[in-house]
Amino acid sequence: MPIEKRIALKNIGKYKSSSIDEYLKIGGYKSVKIALKTVPHNIINTIIDSKLRGRGGAGFPTGLKEKYTKEADSSSGHKYIICNADEGEPGTFKDRIIMEKDPHVLLEGMIIAAYAIGATKGYIYIRGEYTDSIHMLRTAITQAKNKGFLGKNILNTKFNLEIKIKLGAGSYLCGEELTLLESLEGKRGYPRIKPPFPAEKGLFGEPTLVNNVETFSHIPYIIEHGTENYKLIGTEDSPGTKIFTISGDVNKPGYYETAMGATLRELIYDFAGGIKNNGKFKAAILGGAAGTFVDKSVLDTPMAFDTLKEKGAVLGSGAIMVMSEDRPIFDMLLSILEFFKHESCGKCVPCRIGTSQLVLLMENAKKDSSNKKKILNQLLFEAEYMAKTSLCPLGQSPILPIKSLKQYFENQF
Repeated sequence: MPIEKRIALKNIGKYKSSSIDEYLKIGGYKSVKIALKTVPHNIINTIIDSKLRGRGGAGFPTGLKEKYTKEADSSSGHKYIICNADEGEPGTFKDRIIMEKDPHVLLEGMIIAAYAIGATKGYIYIRGEYTDSIHMLRTAITQAKNKGFLGKNILNTKFNLEIKIKLGAGSYLCGEELTLLESLEGKRGYPRIKPPFPAEKGLFGEPTLVNNVETFSHIPYIIEHGTENYKLIGTEDSPGTKIFTISGDVNKPGYYETAMGATLRELIYDFAGGIKNNGKFKAAILGGAAGTFVDKSVLDTPMAFDTLKEKGAVLGSGAIMVMSEDRPIFDMLLSILEFFKHESCGKCVPCRIGTSQLVLLMENAKKDSSNKKKILNQLLFEAEYMAKTSLCPLGQSPILPIKSLKQYFENQF
């Protein structure tokens, strides 16, 4: 039976998360001490060599983000580092676990990354509903500052870093990095047009590194144990571990961290205890609402970025919502599209009108079942148009569940 392999969650249960002294006793902040004795350029090369990919959903190489931010010119002399902790993807609750049970590993990763790129100011943008996470992070930041890991002349070096917490106001859209930057600047959470990307022109127009909680939490392990050790875990294209949050019709819903490449079958049956009430597996939605439907033919596919892409699926945030045989696929898609309609900011016409049109098509299909296949094709057409013309990932997301539903469940729509 497979067992968990933990990197981001490696310290959970080993110390009292409100105590930095206990964290230090188990080796906490050791990687910061190593990093501050290393040339920043070498730290970035280490992260590049590790092949760490962003754990927020897109899977972009983390080291390249650091490299681009480091090399970008700053007009004011300031560079920023931001942790995206606005965990709003349905079915996703991995970052909350890290912030509540091991907040110092997040700070440790941010400190190392900030030193590598030359950032002196940092923010953790966190959803306002995560009250326990907010409390733990505030405590951890204060403790880290008192111990000399934050503030001026960190560990008697010339490196300075201040980290502050910024609370989100409940917008799903602000989980997208450019919209998050607008919110951080005190503006309404509307998307920006890319390019420029944050590494070139981010917060207040300055070079900015944006990564998510789980991504930052891998950095201390890589610095302490080395790239070769890290690449022994997971797959060649997706090394390391991933936290999967499994919910829905399973016996043991929860969070499980395991090496990249574990199969969907292992995650559902070995870790989450199988389908409830001895039911049969029907479908899973991978990556949250902005994810993809898959059927039983994908059960033995390794859960990694590239292997899932070959199946027309996405890894996304690592959320797995499991559906048993008595769950209607149609109702699940309707719920997802209603969610997108509700969360659309309305800035761009394709998304504002398109999300409403998708829900209307679904309601028409509900009234007249004879035209469902025709309406599915209309849904796909509208979603493709939205994907090509919308400003941000929200308008570009409905194509994923719709296209994958047509691929795997057209006859059940």
